[in-house]
Amino acid sequence: MSIRVLLADDQALVRGGLRLILDAQPDIAVVAEAADGVEAIEAARRLRPDVCLVDVRMPRLDGIEVTRALAGPGVPEPLKVVVVTTFDLDEYVYGALRGGAVGFVLKDAGPVLLAEAVRAAHRGDALVSPSITLRLLQRLAPATRGTDRPGRPLSDRELEVVRAIARGRTNREVAAELFISLSTVKSHVSGIQTKLGLRNRVEIAAWAWEHGHVDPS
Repeated sequence: MSIRVLLADDQALVRGGLRLILDAQPDIAVVAEAADGVEAIEAARRLRPDVCLVDVRMPRLDGIEVTRALAGPGVPEPLKVVVVTTFDLDEYVYGALRGGAVGFVLKDAGPVLLAEAVRAAHRGDALVSPSITLRLLQRLAPATRGTDRPGRPLSDRELEVVRAIARGRTNREVAAELFISLSTVKSHVSGIQTKLGLRNRVEIAAWAWEHGHVDPS
């Protein structure tokens, strides 16, 4: 069965280009389009797509507000939202991340990465455009680090997993890097999310940078 996608962007040409890319994939189907944030929320709640691909800047409600409404804290049945942006809008992406987005990609990331971002969101993973991952998290991490500790401390192995996630590693790459099984990585990720009160890998990466667990050099 195809992954059902909602596209939200105020530019018709952009929506058309994204639709062409995604509909060309054998396992992805665009089921709706929205030209502004209000339309996006209404369509998403009505159709319950597998993934919502949302632009940051839109009329009426922007992508951050849309993300919070569809995937934010307190949403009973959150949808999976991937935010689309350009590099000079990192602050908006960070806000969307905090609002519950499971990933973000650049508009010029290319068809392969765009499709992979949709697939990653659908399977409960997250994909961030490699060209902005470290620069975004480094630049937005607070100057004062390590002052906020989780209620339940992370084990040394969990911290290793956190650092790997913060460097953009997939579960398979973490498993290979740490010489552990894929199922063990998934178990660690689940435990980390529970201990830190986080909902996805993107939030884990942000937490790692904010609390000084990744070398910014």
